[in-house]
Amino acid sequence: MNNFWRRIYDTMLRWKAESNGRTALLIEGARRTGKTVLAEQFARMEYRSCIIIDFSSAPAEVRDLFDDITDPDYIFFRLQSIYQVRLFERESAIVFDDVQKAPLARQAIKYLVKDRRYDYIEAGCLIAEESRRAGILIPGDETKVQLFPLDYEEFRRALGDSVTVPLLRDAFRKRMPLGDGTNSRLMRDFRIYLLVGGMPKAVDTFLNTNNLGAVDEVKREIISCYEDDLLKMDGSGRACALFGAIPLELGRRTASFEPGTVIPGARPVSIERLIRLMNDSMAVNAAYSSEDPGAGLALTSNPSRFRLFAGDTGLFITLAFRDRDPSENPVYRGIFDERMNTALGFV
Repeated sequence: MNNFWRRIYDTMLRWKAESNGRTALLIEGARRTGKTVLAEQFARMEYRSCIIIDFSSAPAEVRDLFDDITDPDYIFFRLQSIYQVRLFERESAIVFDDVQKAPLARQAIKYLVKDRRYDYIEAGCLIAEESRRAGILIPGDETKVQLFPLDYEEFRRALGDSVTVPLLRDAFRKRMPLGDGTNSRLMRDFRIYLLVGGMPKAVDTFLNTNNLGAVDEVKREIISCYEDDLLKMDGSGRACALFGAIPLELGRRTASFEPGTVIPGARPVSIERLIRLMNDSMAVNAAYSSEDPGAGLALTSNPSRFRLFAGDTGLFITLAFRDRDPSENPVYRGIFDERMNTALGFV
């Protein structure tokens, strides 16, 4: 998969320079947003050497090292021996990938950071929930950043275009009209982004095949992965039902999400915690109503009135037409009906 330009990379560089080993870097994000690729890319490019520990497949001898962290010298010796990588003081990084699957390793970060020999980069999803379930001491020595699907500028750069978005930004600042022809071309390009979305594997597939049907298959795989996570989060299936109903609810033009239409008898107050968990997964974005946003959303948001949005426009499109074969998807044929335009925010 391509190493796409990601805006967050500059934030990571600032962390490395300003933290100087005083905190670990925690990259949070939904599944398949590119956390692993980004963490590895950063570790390999910005350090003299690095060790990548993937806790989804790490052997028991690696996991067991973090059961007892009273002897960091032994831990570092074993890691270098197992991964056949030499670590250099203040010049090396250790990446904990899928760290949510090794709660004791995450808890150990607090003590490893105090050692200050190396930098630590953690990557994972549903980290807060998994930490709560494991009952571990959540380290406070972390700098948290969130990785989202590629935004439009990142998407254009992936396509080899680093000019359009800066020019658009400049034209907006100068209030300069671009003309109907240019606007039509720009809107066509933007709608392609809406269709493909910003999930790295979907973008990579689009670049390699230029085939929206192939892209759709990738997005269906990602949606299935999200549904598996939601089922683990809520075995009753309510979270999956709410996720699948996002296109329907956005097309209703109601004032807020009506859970009773998806889960019989459900009221907003009865699923508040479930919505928070779904929002924490970053597979969805929950937007809460506020009577006075100027006073601060935290003070005035109403958890009983909310909207749910997919975390990626491409996934939303596939979710909306999941019952159809990609070749029959009207959106891929360029037909945007009124309801779809409403859901995507065009009207």
